[in-house]
This record gives sequence, C-alpha cells and structure tokens, in this order.
Amino acid sequence: MLEEKNIRVNDLQVSYLEEGFSTGFPLIFIHGFPFNKWMWEKQLHAVKENYRLIAYDVRGHGETEAGTPAFSISQFGDDLISLMDALHIEKAIVAGLSMGGYIALNALKKFPNRFAGLVLCDTQCGADSTEGKEKRKKTIDFIQRNGLTVYAQESLKNLFAPASLERKMNEVILIEETILKSKPENICLTLQALADRKETCSSLQKIEVPVAILVGQEDKVTSPETAEKMHRLIKGSSLHIIEDAGHLSNLENPEMFNEYVLKFLDANFG
Repeated sequence: MLEEKNIRVNDLQVSYLEEGFSTGFPLIFIHGFPFNKWMWEKQLHAVKENYRLIAYDVRGHGETEAGTPAFSISQFGDDLISLMDALHIEKAIVAGLSMGGYIALNALKKFPNRFAGLVLCDTQCGADSTEGKEKRKKTIDFIQRNGLTVYAQESLKNLFAPASLERKMNEVILIEETILKSKPENICLTLQALADRKETCSSLQKIEVPVAILVGQEDKVTSPETAEKMHRLIKGSSLHIIEDAGHLSNLENPEMFNEYVLKFLDANFG
C-alpha cells in the first residue's frame, strides 16, 4: 500500500506518494486536470526498479493546499522545481499527463537543466483558442451555479474511450470520485489557469533531453494528430499510440502504457 507523505513547499503543504529506491534516478509524475496523484498508482507499482518514483498533488488538487487566490501554469511549473529542491532532487525525468504535460513543458522551458528526460502523455503544446477560452469560461460559470455533479458526469464522456466507460468501471469511478471530492473553487481557478496558459510549441525544437510521447488512440481531448505534431517538432522523440484508450491512457490501458514507459527508461537511463 502506497503511503501519502507531506512536505512544505513555497508555504504550501504538498501531498505526494513515493515508491522505488531512495537512491534511484528520480522520475516525477504530474497528474492531469482535475485529478490527483492517485491516477498514477499503476505506474508507481510497475516502474520500481532502479528509480525513485514520486507522484504529487498539484497546488489546489488532492491533498495539496491552494495557497493563493489565483493559479497559473507557470506557477505550477515553479512549484514543481521547488518540490524538487525540497526533496533534494537536482535533475529528474518528468512524466506529465494533459495539464501535467503543460506544467512539465512550462518548467522545462524555464529550467532546462533540471530535466533529464520527459514523458508527455495525452497532452499538447498549444494555447487555448478564443473558442477554447470561451468554453472554459462557460464551464466556470456552470460550476459556480450548479456545482460539480453534472460537470463530473459530462467530463467522463470526454475523458474515457467509449469501451472504457463500460469495461473500466473501477477507473471511471476513481476519476468521478476524484472530481466530486475536489473544491469547486479550485477547479474554477485551474480552468482559468488553463485558459490563460501560453503556448510552448515554439520551444519544442530546443529540447535536448530524451522525450517519449504517448497518446490514447481514441483521445478526444488531445488527439493522436496533436501528438504527432509535437513528435515532429521534438528531435529524437518517440511516439506511441495506446490502443483501447482515450484521454486517460495510463488508466485505460496501463499494460501497454507501462510497457512503453519502461522501454523508454531502459533505452535512455537503464
């Protein structure tokens, strides 16, 4: 059973899970929105050998405090580096899914010397379009008026592949409960942060560390075509399509997801 730990970072109480070897090479997992560190449980159990594995709750998510009256992806990226400092990690491989990928790319752009490698999962490098920003604003208004129940139910339809909604009930329930346990105000603050985020596509060609890109074959949020565009921009990167999976490929097909992650680690850090 994984044990939750807490550490003080930037005047915040940050909650995290740690597995593997304390002297192993650090691999940090950043969850998507609006989830928490527990979405990485199957990865933490699968990638133990030779690595120090850490999955943490982003500011305002899970058991980590919110701290400030406004969020930004840049701030989340700074939090990642501060967490690494607090845990005495000079350099790490970072794996981020969806929003976790935005955070990783933002931090990599500002602090390239803190990254040894990158695993981008079901994510993208672009900023929100005008239409996307408007959609997030409407979602914020809806949550403020109606709470999270309908929002959670609608989100599940976009997050999971249709077959997963029927066959992966434990995973669906996990995500639904995670959303419903969240504070509505923190979800709204994060939606605004996502709407305001800057693009990182223009910096992808400068990435010099090994990169693996994973995406669910049926991802409706960040499509395989979007992943392919990043793959073309990041020299030496590998692209892997996860079959029978939507936006939460690490939960929907953990066997294939873990296999590709392990191959990436063995090829570059083994």
